[in-house]
Amino acid sequence: MAAVTRGSFTVFRQLLTHHYRRRCFRPQSFRLNRTLQPLSSRYETDIKMLSSRTLHSSAVSRRPVVSFKLSDIGEGIMEVTVKEWYVKEGDKVSQFDSICEVQSDKASVTITSRYDGVIKKLYYEVDGTALVGKPLVDIETESSSEVIQEEDVVETPAMAREEHTHQEIKGLKTQATPAVRRLAIENNIKLSEVVGTGKDGRILKEDILNFLAKQTGAIIPQTLFQEIQPPAPPAATRPVSTPAAIKAQPITPRPVFTGKDVTEPLKGFHRAMVKTMTVALKIPHFGYCDELDLSRLVSLRAELRPVAEGRGVKLSYMPFFIKAASLGLLHFPILNSSLDEGCQNITYKASHNIGLAMDTVNGLLVPNVKNVQLLSVFDIARELNRLQTLGTAGQLGTNELSGGTFTLSNIGSIGGTYAKPVILPPEVAIGALGKVQVLPRFDASGQVVRAHIMNVSWSADHRIIDGATMCRFSNLWKEYLENPASMVLDLK
Repeated sequence: MAAVTRGSFTVFRQLLTHHYRRRCFRPQSFRLNRTLQPLSSRYETDIKMLSSRTLHSSAVSRRPVVSFKLSDIGEGIMEVTVKEWYVKEGDKVSQFDSICEVQSDKASVTITSRYDGVIKKLYYEVDGTALVGKPLVDIETESSSEVIQEEDVVETPAMAREEHTHQEIKGLKTQATPAVRRLAIENNIKLSEVVGTGKDGRILKEDILNFLAKQTGAIIPQTLFQEIQPPAPPAATRPVSTPAAIKAQPITPRPVFTGKDVTEPLKGFHRAMVKTMTVALKIPHFGYCDELDLSRLVSLRAELRPVAEGRGVKLSYMPFFIKAASLGLLHFPILNSSLDEGCQNITYKASHNIGLAMDTVNGLLVPNVKNVQLLSVFDIARELNRLQTLGTAGQLGTNELSGGTFTLSNIGSIGGTYAKPVILPPEVAIGALGKVQVLPRFDASGQVVRAHIMNVSWSADHRIIDGATMCRFSNLWKEYLENPASMVLDLK
């Protein structure tokens, strides 16, 4: 403070001397009331400049605050709903820490931090609508301005060219934060060669380190492989473990009658359903129904179920239904195709990405099992277990929900026998499976026997699929399931 005062008087004395000399040598009269006013003004201006120079160091020492914007998560999504915040204002975060979970009209995505720092501001409340490209949170970073500017760069042209090749091969976008991309660039690693272990195949820092260790044979310290997890729930809300013998009964919420009409906007998956079904009902549907005797399949599953459980996989009937459908699609590839919007071209899909309509906490979702034509029944069962786990937790991502080519809806798991399924564009066929019932039927000798009967309802795009094609496919699919041993002949 003393330095500021001495500096202020020095400046004031210099101003008086300079002003006096200038006035003495100017050929005009000196007026006191006209010179004191600008003198005071210039004095205040110089004092402000001096103060700003003196306090400049304290302003520079402050940590920069960065507005962390919601990045484009693909699929043409422009807005999302904030479902849960994992942080609050004042919390300290590190790179890869989970910030929040957002839900689009196609998937739920966990947003992670790019920076190390402190959360200064949350821009949205829970259930608020966040826009892509707009600030999500403000973070007081621990980095310099150069680092911050570098963090904002999503990808370089070189990385874009490498990832474009990867997209053509896999059909998916390589997901990694800028920090991970920079680490890969510094070590001359192509992200297309690294297998991501994060959610939706996201490449994590530990994946780069593991890849580097395998390539160089170096020993990486274990402290570098700390995987960042979402914040654990409070201790009071954690479920208390119970013995395996005691099975918790599901709690059915009691309905609450308010007596008032409630209007709310369509969000997330409900909005997606409106869009999809509006387009789907423009397709002329052809329906076909039949019933199957699954008695032999029931016996086969009973034999294989303990074997699968010994490998840690729950074996249901769905893997058999899906594999039989894939075998049938090899004979009738038009059912695994798509029609362009102008109805001028048909694209026959090489991969059998068979979707399964699933009832989840977020509503009806249709994740799909990729490349069923290359999978065994056990592989399909394992993938279904993973999808069901993600669906129960509400964590199905874009990778699981996109790219389907054919769909089966297991409506019978809830109830019902027949249905009228609606095609999911751009697919051209879908099947609805009823519940398995034990009913009396006549065997080959005319005797009444117990039979495990299931009904199936097919819908096909009648613009390119005729009734005979749908019927023949259904008969072949039925043959595989009624005589599951025949599937062995065609398995690859």
